[in-house]
Parts: sequence; structure tokens; C-alpha cells
Amino acid sequence: MLKNIDPLLNADILYALAAMGHGDEVVVCDANFPADSVARQTALGKLLRVDGANAPRVVRAVLSVLPLDTFVDDPAGRMEVVGDSSALPAVQQEAQREVNEAEGRALDFAPIERFAFYERAKKAYCVIATGEARGYGCFIFKKGVQLAPDAPQGDAR
Repeated sequence: MLKNIDPLLNADILYALAAMGHGDEVVVCDANFPADSVARQTALGKLLRVDGANAPRVVRAVLSVLPLDTFVDDPAGRMEVVGDSSALPAVQQEAQREVNEAEGRALDFAPIERFAFYERAKKAYCVIATGEARGYGCFIFKKGVQLAPDAPQGDAR
């Protein structure tokens, strides 16, 4: 057991998150998402799983180690509800709270149309499937950089 590492982050997930570079994306998806077929098209090329946890809990675990990109307008995205792009199901509201907590500020999810979400997910670095049974528990996060406290604070792009 490692200290200060969320126990949901298994070795494969930790490897993938560490291997990602600035600007790479990770998908956290529900059990309804075509995770395996999409994951085969990602940079990692295989599906990562956390079957025993819901999507908001996995979002919390991922964001405990993954800095979000501060150089883009929308480093966090959510799959839109078909027919109602402004709807926020409970699973998305719960995940939104996890994002805000991790960031220490309000950082609203950018809505992504369902089929656009699928296409963007195929270009992600990796896909993490959860045990989330509720629909629309699908999210994309863009990795940023974590600068050392004594590093120059210039443009890290």
C-alpha cells in the first residue's frame, strides 16, 4: 500500500496517468459507455477498469493526482444528455462537486454532444471504465502541468 494514494488508483491507472503528457486526455466513463471498443483506439490501446466504484468517486481519485490544464478554457467535459444539453443528471452534479473540490474553485464541465464525445474519447490517452450504472456518467479531463514550488511561473505551454 502506498501512502497518500487513493486506493482506487491501481498500478495500471497510476502508470497511465503518469505517462500522460500536458494536453493529453483521460476519459472516465459509466458502465453503459462502449469503453472497450473506444479504449482500443486510444494512445494506451487498452481499457482500464475500476468496476467497484461509481463515476464521481473515480473522478475524485483521478483528480487527486492529475492536474487539470489551466491553459485551455474547458479542461473538463461531460457527455450531454441527448435532447437536453443543459440537463445535469445527478451523476454529473456529483462529479461536478468532485471537480470543484479538487480544483478549489468552481470549474464547470463543458457539455459535449454524445457522438462528438465518442470521437473525442477515441483520441484520448486512455479510458477508465467505472461501475457507474447511471447514464451520462461520462467525463473527459485534459491533463495540465504541476510545477515545482520553486520553478519559474511562466507560460508552461
